[in-house]
Amino acid sequence: MGCFGYFLFLCGLSRAMASYPIWWSLAIGHQYSSLGTQPILCGSIPGLVPKQLRFCRNYVEIMPSVAEGVKIGIQECQHQFRGRRWNCTTVNDSLAIFGPVLDKATRESAFVHAIASAGVAFAVTRSCAEGSATICGCDTRHKGPPGEGWKWGGCSEDVEFGTMVSREFADARENRPDARSAMNRHNNEAGRTSIIDHMHLKCKCHGLSGSCEVKTCWWSQPDFRVIGDYLKDKYDSASEMVVEKHRESRGWVETLRPKYNFFKAPTERDLVYYENSPNFCEPNPETGSFGTRDRICNVTSHGIDGCDLLCCGRGHNTRTEKRKEKCHCIFHWCCYVSCQECIRVYDVHTCK
Repeated sequence: MGCFGYFLFLCGLSRAMASYPIWWSLAIGHQYSSLGTQPILCGSIPGLVPKQLRFCRNYVEIMPSVAEGVKIGIQECQHQFRGRRWNCTTVNDSLAIFGPVLDKATRESAFVHAIASAGVAFAVTRSCAEGSATICGCDTRHKGPPGEGWKWGGCSEDVEFGTMVSREFADARENRPDARSAMNRHNNEAGRTSIIDHMHLKCKCHGLSGSCEVKTCWWSQPDFRVIGDYLKDKYDSASEMVVEKHRESRGWVETLRPKYNFFKAPTERDLVYYENSPNFCEPNPETGSFGTRDRICNVTSHGIDGCDLLCCGRGHNTRTEKRKEKCHCIFHWCCYVSCQECIRVYDVHTCK
């Protein structure tokens, strides 16, 4: 019986890992640092399904941009959640870089999938516009007539190519007929759509003494922080779903529908989830929670980053910290700034 129980545990573990995008681990650690200096061996990237492996071998020159996209997605996640109980912590020396947190179909999983897919689309699009790859470049398709006082010029970023790469690569493993794959596909697409929706005209003036007699304009992506802010709002308003099963010719298929009919149904731009999040107050290896002990909190805030909420009612400690800072800065003509160095004392508050 003990052996059978262990077998069931291994089966459950393998199913979990099969649904976990462990190829994200390419974006951290020694693998990422060697991308720019060594040829990429697609077979050595962990967690690739056959379709991803073929894509990697066919388009190996854009794989550094794919890894860069996941990296900026992780960094943006950590920025957006820096003051929350779960702060998008990554786990060292693990292929599952977020630990068990993403095993559940929670809001956190929805956000991470969306921001990672958006990051891949963003980084590939930017890399193509910078001429880093020979298979892509500037967008010449969607220009239309110029406006009054400006003309087309520069390099419009080809967001269609970037989103195609993200869709083909990130969604390749989400082909199972279960609810989790349906959720991941939806949130991946929501992340990519956020890039398309925030494309804007960027212009440069030409003329004597900056008179801007003529402007040349091109389509540009926004700063990625704009995408992070937008998807964080979508996280806060994410739609809770329920799982439905129905039979098709290929067998049983799971789909998602809104849990509450009196709320507006989610659109392709909204994030969806169907499992509740843990509270992340206490360390729990099963959920991947690190708890909030020793986290810095904001004693003056009444929000989630405040000591009351972040510390989950346990209270907080206060210590003083001396920091060296530049002060009494003077601008000298022309052209440099000189500063003195001052020591200032700050109160630092950490959760008990």
